[in-house]
This record gives sequence, C-alpha cells and structure tokens, in this order.
Amino acid sequence: MIIQFVINITLLAFMGAVAIAILKVRNLFAVTMLSGIYSFLAATVFVLLDAVDVAFTEAAVGAGVSTVLMLATLSLIGENREKVSTHTPILPLIVVTITGVALLYGVADMPAFADPEAPANKHVIPRYLEDSKEEIGVPNVVTSILASYRGYDTLGETGVIFTAGVAVMSLLGGTFWRRRRPREEEPSEGGEG
Repeated sequence: MIIQFVINITLLAFMGAVAIAILKVRNLFAVTMLSGIYSFLAATVFVLLDAVDVAFTEAAVGAGVSTVLMLATLSLIGENREKVSTHTPILPLIVVTITGVALLYGVADMPAFADPEAPANKHVIPRYLEDSKEEIGVPNVVTSILASYRGYDTLGETGVIFTAGVAVMSLLGGTFWRRRRPREEEPSEGGEG
C-alpha cells in the first residue's frame, strides 16, 4: 500500500512539473512534446486506478494522435515560438480559480476511493459481475459494460473522437494539399516542355 502511495505521489509530482514546464516554455515544439508526456503520465495514472479503457484512450488520443496532429500543424505554420501576450492573465486566473473551487466542492461528497460501502460497489458492480453474461451474452464483463450497458456513452465518445478527427484533418488537409499539390504536378525535366 505504501509503495502504491509513493508511485501515485511521484506520478502526480511529475505531472505537476510537466504542467509548469508547459506554462513556462515558449518553444511550441517543446510544448507539443511536453503535452504528449503529460498525456502519457495521465494514462499511467489511469492504469493505476484500474481504468484501463480510459488509459488506452488517453494514450492513443492524448499522447499519440494529438501529438502527431500538433506536429503536423507546426510543420504547416512554420513558426516555432509562441507570440507574446498583450493582455494580463488576471481574468483567466479568476475563471480557473472559480472552476477549481467548484470542482473541489463537487467532489467533497464523493465516497472514498475503493470504499466497499459506496453505492456503485454495493449495487451496480455486483449486478454487472453476476448478470452480464446472461443478459448480454458476452463473457468479458468490461466488453459487456462498454458495448451494452454504456453503449450510448461509448457511441457518443466514439462520435466525438471521430468528429474531432475529421475537423482537424479537414483544417489541416486543405492547407496541406494546397501546399503539396503544385510540386507533384510539375513536369519532370526530361519530359515535354
């Protein structure tokens, strides 16, 4: 138990250090790499919390696809330095502080992590473990939860990821193909003039 606590604190400390580094660094390539590292650390935390499906999504989308798309964007815009802000960060700081206080207030009522007396552990989880094979017909409990019990939620998540991917690719695609096409259509030196 103490080893797990030390690992959790170490990961959270790394995440905090990476977040501070992201705020301080002005090189956009470094920010992109640090964002990928932050997502990878978040995926590791999700694995330690036994949320492997969320960890897989975070690793694939956060550390993988997002990093590749940001690098592609940096290659298209050609700039590598963040522009200096002309306004003071007071208003964003106030908004973030109010949001943080609201979130802390919202989680104050939650049961302790892994509390066996929590409503989810007393009512929902035993039903899933005992009845999912007969109700759904799938032997894997996680698959039956994601595909059936939480089917609409999973469909919504998939739809959001697909829509975001299509939007980013259409934004990048227009600029990318307009830049690349003239080079591909140029005739070769030995061809017709």
